[in-house]
Amino acid sequence: MRFNIRGENVEVTSALKDYIIKKVEKLEKYFDGAILTEVQVKLNVYEKGSKVEMTIPVKGLLLRAEEQHLDMYAAIDLIVDKLERQVRKYKTKVNRKPRQLVRKELSNVVVIDPIAQMLEKDEELQVVRNKRFYLKPMHTEEAILQMHLLGHQFFVYTDAETELTNIVYQRKDGKYGIIETA
Repeated sequence: MRFNIRGENVEVTSALKDYIIKKVEKLEKYFDGAILTEVQVKLNVYEKGSKVEMTIPVKGLLLRAEEQHLDMYAAIDLIVDKLERQVRKYKTKVNRKPRQLVRKELSNVVVIDPIAQMLEKDEELQVVRNKRFYLKPMHTEEAILQMHLLGHQFFVYTDAETELTNIVYQRKDGKYGIIETA
């Protein structure tokens, strides 16, 4: 693993960097071999505490979590625990499916925040963010799992059976809806 550790309002000391690396490397036990990716870590310190954001793109999965705490080291511990729960949940759900449904080599994961955030400016809507991503063929259950792992309210994916682009979203009643394209 390669690490990109950035600090805002805090100096990233070698002790802090070593602590993060030591904690995150424990996640490798859940994968078949070393994770060959760049771990993005962002540390913020505020008057009333600290915030840690961590993103780890691995084959077939994007691990992402945020945590706020008074103590930076405690926030790191909590965030690694969150990531570990995400990996275990994903591995459990994937292993429950019949082997023929799960592809051995998973391709890029669809990772999206809202595709465009709109701001109202002088009664005019303006696009302030645009993202491009590749869609991974998957079944609806896996798309719902990915949506929950990312903490999003919707998820765009290519349906493995129909090969059409679909959007799964969580409704206010807690159930799920699917928007299918034609």
